[in-house]
Amino acid sequence: MTRWISIFLILYKGVKRIGKVVVITVPLPTILLIILTIRGLTLPGALDGVSYYLTPDFSKLLHGEVWLAAYAQVFFSLSLAQGILITYASFLKKKSDITNNAFIASLADAGTSFLAGFTVFSVVGYLALSQGVGIESLGIAGPYLTFVTYPTAISLLPFAAAIFGVMFYIALLTFGIDSAFSMIEPITAGLHSKWRISKAKSTAIICMLGFFASLIFTTGSGLHWLDIVDHFIADFGLVLVGLTECIVFGYLFKLYYLREHANTVSDVKIGRWWDVLIRFVIPVALVILLFVSLFENITTSYMGYPSWTILVGGVMPCLLIFVLSFMLMRIRRK
Repeated sequence: MTRWISIFLILYKGVKRIGKVVVITVPLPTILLIILTIRGLTLPGALDGVSYYLTPDFSKLLHGEVWLAAYAQVFFSLSLAQGILITYASFLKKKSDITNNAFIASLADAGTSFLAGFTVFSVVGYLALSQGVGIESLGIAGPYLTFVTYPTAISLLPFAAAIFGVMFYIALLTFGIDSAFSMIEPITAGLHSKWRISKAKSTAIICMLGFFASLIFTTGSGLHWLDIVDHFIADFGLVLVGLTECIVFGYLFKLYYLREHANTVSDVKIGRWWDVLIRFVIPVALVILLFVSLFENITTSYMGYPSWTILVGGVMPCLLIFVLSFMLMRIRRK
């Protein structure tokens, strides 16, 4: 409840208040990450963890699920296929450098993720050494990273560990709020633009719906539902929306005009290869990944969950996204 109230208070006056919030919430975790990376690399066993991190296992590339997870992570991390970038772009000046901003955001995101890998695996190497086990046996995934690896790194700081611990969990909270309001803003902006619902009212409606919908995750089986929904919405859902956007902008809109506009206002020019990527290469790759990964999930039963939970929590929401996208597109064309 407190989190949803916080999101409402941040959003109801629009993006100006969001800008004031992220000025604080973005630099704090980055500074903390750099400090933890430096400390992690000085721990015993850190080099083993870093070696594990940087040593590729090419056999994993044969699994479609790995590729889909990688695409989904990039989509989520860069806020692609969620309407966020489109919404925030509407507040840019008309002559803002689109291509340059895209390159900067992508490189900054990739660089931060790469740096975080050193933080995590240096501590994982230390934990493996201290417990006398292999890195593979630690189960490096999900909540383990957040609630074991980072707290361990913080507790091993030579000074002010308690202060940095408080800072870490505050940063974690702000990350959650940042992610939430960036996902809610496109919906409220759409309601305000299409049906002229006031910003405060549309934000209140969405926050209330979000609160009640999220109650299922607080039940005894909440973590299982969270895992299923996160897996299918984050992996399949975002990629499916990305595929839909490629089809819509590649075939139903004049892609040439989008490219020409970007080149007009940008220092870095994009050529016709961009058209080929949007219309052919990316859609084909995403379709193959979706079918291969869906087949793997059905035949192997994701995480051992019953098939009906996967259908309700995963496949149906993804199909709903696809159907609603084309319904809205047809309505707009009429």
